[in-house]
Formats: sequence, structure tokens, C-alpha cells
Amino acid sequence: MSVKHEAAPEVVTFGESMGLLTAQDSRGLEYASNLVKSFGGAESNVAIGIARLGHRSGWFGRLGADPVGSMILKGIRGEGVDVSRAGQDDHSPTGLMLREQTAGRSSVYYYRTGSAASRMLPEQLDAAYIESAKILHVTGITAAISPTSLASVELAIKIARQSGVRVSFDPNLRLKLWSIEQARPVVLRLAEQADYFLPGMDEMKLLYDVDQDTEVLGRLVEQDRVSIVKGGPGLTYVVANGQVTEVPYYKAEHVVDTVGAGDAFCAGFLTGLLKGYDPVEATRLGNLAGSLVIQAHGDWEALPTEAQLDAYLNGAVHVER
Repeated sequence: MSVKHEAAPEVVTFGESMGLLTAQDSRGLEYASNLVKSFGGAESNVAIGIARLGHRSGWFGRLGADPVGSMILKGIRGEGVDVSRAGQDDHSPTGLMLREQTAGRSSVYYYRTGSAASRMLPEQLDAAYIESAKILHVTGITAAISPTSLASVELAIKIARQSGVRVSFDPNLRLKLWSIEQARPVVLRLAEQADYFLPGMDEMKLLYDVDQDTEVLGRLVEQDRVSIVKGGPGLTYVVANGQVTEVPYYKAEHVVDTVGAGDAFCAGFLTGLLKGYDPVEATRLGNLAGSLVIQAHGDWEALPTEAQLDAYLNGAVHVER
């Protein structure tokens, strides 16, 4: 199926979005009497974030032909994301995650084995859709959920590189999905094919099996790509052209929920690239988006709009009326 260039998403991403049930009780899931329903997924979170920041994004993946899958599809579409390549599976369910916060610690429980997303096949990719984008964004979560999903990621990257589409890769290391021994060769191989590699410092220490920030940066600086390493001491590292640049965080006034901070950063960073910013300036935008999202609850609900970022950058003061 061909895609008209003027209507094509600027960023295309894909992966698993799951139903989310969160306990609204400090006693946790076991004793909570109420659960709040939503959805979440690293890739769809990024797509929503980009759409809110005024750029065209597209997300696709496999969902179950069930009420949860329909809720997710409608929710992502309602945020202005193109979901024309997403599908619902009559034979496999939508994945589910449960979240609780007890004693100040957040825990997540996944129910995704055999999900529709894990049954994604490389032949289901629409090559023309990927080729029409400016950036393809993929994550290590999709690579981890099944061999066919990994094959889909690898083929999508191949399609993008052959057509001159830039590739963004966030490892999003989830050790509940695979061990570090399983993840390491796959993630590092995918990173080699990315134009923009967006790991966290803790992830890189695990992947490189080292203890010091300097060891991680020393290895990344030798590589021919832009690496944006989140989670430094109050800053993000930009590694490009053989140099390391430190980009400070924006101070968050009230930290409420850190879930979604990395996805907000990715959305802000990729939006900065679409605006023509260099990697350092794009990182500043990503840092700001990440700072704002952690001041409210939700995986994607608190992702900032373009107007909110502009207001912050211009020093506007919110007045309650």
C-alpha cells in the first residue's frame, strides 16, 4: 500500500501496547479495592508525545480483538497518532500489566506471554510506510518479546537504512523479559545499526559489564553514531563526533511519578531533530519533556504539549482562573 508523502508520519514506531490496571491504594494490588484502567507501551508513549509536540507520528502493532485492544487503539488514535497500520488479532489476547506502589516503591507485573503483539511477523510490515518516514524509532522491548518480533525489528531497520530513513533505538532493557546474557548481543547489534542510540547509563553498565560512567563513555565515543546517555549525575551525556557534551536536567519542582520519563525524553529529543536542532539542543528539549512528565501520574497522560514546553521556555506563569 502506498502512502502519500504529505500525509505520512514523520516518525514511525511499533511495538506492544498493553492494558494497564493501577492500584489506587497504598496497600497494593492484593488488598486494593479499586484499579484505574489505562494503557501503556514505550513505543506508543513516544508516538503520543511526538503528536502532542506538534509533529506527525505513526504507531503500529498487534492487539487482541478484545475490549482492551479496542480501548488502546482508540486511545492512541484519539491522541492524534496514525494507527492505520495497526491490527487486531482474533486468536491472541492483548497484553496486560498491573502496577502498584507500596512503601514508596513501584512494582509492575506483566501478563504478555502469547499476546497478539508477541505474534507479530516480519511479513506484516508495510515497507512503504516505513520508507515514507523521516525517522524509525524502535526499542529493545519489541526485540525481547519473541523471536518473530525481533525479526520484525531487524527487517524494519534494514528497510529504513536502505531508504535513507534515520534509525533511533532505545534499548529499554527489561530483565523480566530476558536475561542480560540474552539481551547483550542483541541490543549491541541493534545499536550498531542506529543513527541515534538512546540508552540509560545503568543499562550501558550492564551491557558493557563495567562499573564506571567513564568506561561507558570511553567506549561510546569511539563509535560512529550519536549516543544520548540518560541518567548521569543530574545530566544527560551527548556522545557525538568523538566528543562528550554534558546537558544538565531541568529541575522538577515536584516529582510525582517517574514512569514514562524515558519515553517523554525520546519524544522531546526526536521532535527536536525534526525541528532541525543539533543533538545537544534536541537533548535539552528531551530533558525538559522528561522533567515535566514526572510531575504527574501516568505512563503517557502527562506528556507535555508544544504549548506547555513553549510556555516553560518563555517563562510564562500559570494563572488559575
